[in-house]
Amino acid sequence: MDLVVLQKYMASCGVASRRKCQDLIAQGKVNINGKIAQLGARVHPGKDVVTIDGKKLEFTRKNNIYIMLYKPRGFVTTLNDELGRKCVAQLVSDLPGRIFPVGRLDKDSEGLLLMTSDGDFVNKVIHPSKNIWKTYIVTVKPNVNEEHLTRLCVGMTIEGKLTQPARVELLSHRGEKSVIEISIQEGRNRQIRKMCEKLGLEVLRLKRVSIGSLKLGSLAPGKWRELKKEELNHFLK
Repeated sequence: MDLVVLQKYMASCGVASRRKCQDLIAQGKVNINGKIAQLGARVHPGKDVVTIDGKKLEFTRKNNIYIMLYKPRGFVTTLNDELGRKCVAQLVSDLPGRIFPVGRLDKDSEGLLLMTSDGDFVNKVIHPSKNIWKTYIVTVKPNVNEEHLTRLCVGMTIEGKLTQPARVELLSHRGEKSVIEISIQEGRNRQIRKMCEKLGLEVLRLKRVSIGSLKLGSLAPGKWRELKKEELNHFLK
C-alpha cells in the first residue's frame, strides 16, 4: 500500500471520522514510529507503527461494518449522551466492535441512518463534493401553498447562508396538514426544520426515507441490516 495521509488511514481503521482524527492528531495523542505526529503527515500502512494514546493501530478495513438503521424518534444520534437520553448506540449494541453514525438525524426525527466502523466511509458520504441526495417525508401545518413549495425549491437564507436548491413535491393534504417530500444535497444542522420554520410551517413529523439510491424500504423502527455489496459500492465508486 502507498503512503496515506494519516487522518485518512486512521479513519480507514475505524478510529473515527477524518475530522475527529485530525483533532486527535492536533491534540498530540497520535505517534508515528514513536514520534508525535503532525497534521499532514503520511504513513506507510504495514510498515509505519501508529499509536493513539499508546495503543497500536491495526489496519482492519476488510472487517469493517456497514449498516442501515431505522432511527426511531426520541433517540439522539450519538454513541453516548451526558444528559441520559436514549442513543442510537443502544439499538446496535449486539454488533461486534465500535460503530458510529454517518451524519445525523435530530432527536425528534426518524428514518434512515447509516452507521459504520469505517471512518473514511463517513467522509465519502457526507462530503459536500459527493452531492448525494437525501430524501425526507415531512408533515407540516398549516397547509402548504405554491409559494411555500417554490421557496423551498429555489433556496432561502438561513443563518446568513443561502441553501442550495431542493427537490420538493406535495404528496397530500390531510385536513389542516400537508405531507411533502423534500430532497436536499446539503446536511446542515436541522436544515429542513429551519427552512419550514422560516415559512411559518410547523414540522409535525420528519422522516428520512433515502440516501442516494439506498432506500429505507420496509425496515421497522429500531431495526438494522447490513448494506449489500452493490449498495456499498454506490457510495464507494
